[in-house]
Amino acid sequence: MANILRRAFEAAHLMQVSPVVPALEPREQLVGRAPIIQEVCKQIGRVAPQDVNVLILGESGTGKELVARAVYHHSKRADKPFLAINCAALPESLIESELFGHERGAFTGADRARIGKFEQCQDGTIFLDEIGDMPLAAQAKVLRLLQDQTFERVGGRESIRTHVRVIAATNQNLEKRIAAGLFRADLFYRLQGVTIALPALRDRPEDIAELAHHFLFLFNQELGLNVQGFDPAALDCLRAHRWPGNIRELQAVLKETMLRATGAILLPEFLPPTLRGQSTARPADTTTSGEVDVSKLIEDRVARGENDLHARVVTAVERILFDLVLHATNGHLGKAAERLGLNRSTLRYKLRDTGLSAENPHAE
Repeated sequence: MANILRRAFEAAHLMQVSPVVPALEPREQLVGRAPIIQEVCKQIGRVAPQDVNVLILGESGTGKELVARAVYHHSKRADKPFLAINCAALPESLIESELFGHERGAFTGADRARIGKFEQCQDGTIFLDEIGDMPLAAQAKVLRLLQDQTFERVGGRESIRTHVRVIAATNQNLEKRIAAGLFRADLFYRLQGVTIALPALRDRPEDIAELAHHFLFLFNQELGLNVQGFDPAALDCLRAHRWPGNIRELQAVLKETMLRATGAILLPEFLPPTLRGQSTARPADTTTSGEVDVSKLIEDRVARGENDLHARVVTAVERILFDLVLHATNGHLGKAAERLGLNRSTLRYKLRDTGLSAENPHAE
């Protein structure tokens, strides 16, 4: 019962509400209401105005560069350059030259002097992505730069002074890299001015529907399409997937799905085969009568090792409660709010937060 009602409300939402249009610069917008991602946003707000180094940790595809750009855009250096460097993509023989520049004759093929990224980014912000893969020799030069804002070009003797803010990111465990002799402990401590840890997408499943609509809007613009929304069963498939590739994988799946679609609504059959059939007709934490089994719900989440258990359990129970009360009041928002002991605006917010729709013709 509860699952059927949820899907009915989502279907009604799709028929009446256009996908949410993000604010200015949507490609650089952090999306999500999960407590774990809201805490990341608060950290960005606190650290951005402070001229300190930032270390961003997280699995591949979680949005580390997005966070780096958010820190930059809200910093005092927002009107200065921002350069992103993928340390893992540069050959070991060239990374020092790319970062610090080189003098003429410094190595074979260096027929003229060339400035590096740190000189190009004077007074700005440089983002060193995948710094865990940086060679030890380059790490030593980055450490010196962080300590006194000076460096030498490859093959040069003149100390060059710069003034840059460094934001670094990695998907690796730097402490293990230090123990293996592959990363400098002193550089790690110097980078740790502030550390922001990004959650994996599987740790914030309540954000998947909002993220999906966000990317639907972006890809409609990019691909020249006019897809209006998702069938509730398709959203169930997205929620059920574990997303080992995180948000980057979700983006790829949605783009592929939109290109396969033959109508305005994305149906489960348009999804890649690996995602189809992952949703279930009845959630494992409900009984055959549609009532939520709170004990089983909690046991399952504890067994899966999930974090933020309080928020997750409360959200799951509220979703069932709101479904049933709205059904009992024929979708009348005012009567449902009275039965629940909430004011109408609070209920409307909570309905959005649990993936239900307050935009019902009988809701007021």
